[in-house]
Amino acid sequence: MKNKEINRRDFIQKSTMAGIAGTFALSFGGYSKVLGEELIQDHVSPDMIAIRGGEPAAMFKKAIEAWGGMKRVVKPGQTVVVKPNIGWNVTPDRAANTNPQLVEAIVRECLNAGAKEVFVMDHTADVWTKCYKNSGIERATKDAGGKMVPGNNERDYKTVHIPKGKRLKTVKVHDLILTTDVLINVPVLKHHVSTKLSLGMKNLMGIVWDRQWWHKNDLHQCIADFASYCKADLTIVDAYRVMKRNGPMGVSTDDVLLQKALLLGSDPLALDVASTKMFGMNPQDVGYIRLSEDLDIGTSDLSQMSIQKIKI
Repeated sequence: MKNKEINRRDFIQKSTMAGIAGTFALSFGGYSKVLGEELIQDHVSPDMIAIRGGEPAAMFKKAIEAWGGMKRVVKPGQTVVVKPNIGWNVTPDRAANTNPQLVEAIVRECLNAGAKEVFVMDHTADVWTKCYKNSGIERATKDAGGKMVPGNNERDYKTVHIPKGKRLKTVKVHDLILTTDVLINVPVLKHHVSTKLSLGMKNLMGIVWDRQWWHKNDLHQCIADFASYCKADLTIVDAYRVMKRNGPMGVSTDDVLLQKALLLGSDPLALDVASTKMFGMNPQDVGYIRLSEDLDIGTSDLSQMSIQKIKI
């Protein structure tokens, strides 16, 4: 987690739908809005990778290689937190949580890059033990050599101050986030009844304790405020299966479209903008994206970025 206002270690010292054809345009047409030729530039180290057509692990491996490798963010001996969405007690085919195959591949790549330890955690909405198990992420993490950490105990959270917060001034953040060297955010792209879409910036709600306060006090502004404080070193958007309606949990697999896509980069705002376009929506219609533009979180102008597209 890199923060322009306060880095992690300094901080610890200073402060303790109407159907697929209707409302959901995530098809190759929607994908082209992100990957059109006008966004593609020749660049040794692209700002963003957009890939489609493969299985989760295969897409990630090609994307991270094209981006410059995991060693671009993970150095030997460092600790890493991988933050997927594990909020719901449902199986992977429901697409409410991040794909476990993707999480497994990320954990392995971090360890291959020399990471000392790789932790995976989320503050779940449903019972955490059931979410971890039935999402498939607990098994995938352990198989890869990572460690699962629960997020269900308030004593593991510390109060931090949000310097740029307009509505959110303080919040309790899981101590693991404050002490780790690298934070990798791995949201699943999906519909959300409260925010229209659940994307990278919103996925960071899974590292805070008192998020119900956010829902009652301008949710979109709180998401934007927190994103100005907590910036992941790498964001990987899982769009393999995408929930097109009834989010965040969904009702059945009828809510899910098999898209086989993935986005990867280090600019959280740009990734959320690109994800929204992939979904077939205008980023300005997602409140926390619009509110983030004045908080020095990243860029919303994809034409200024080098985006490499890959088709498997």
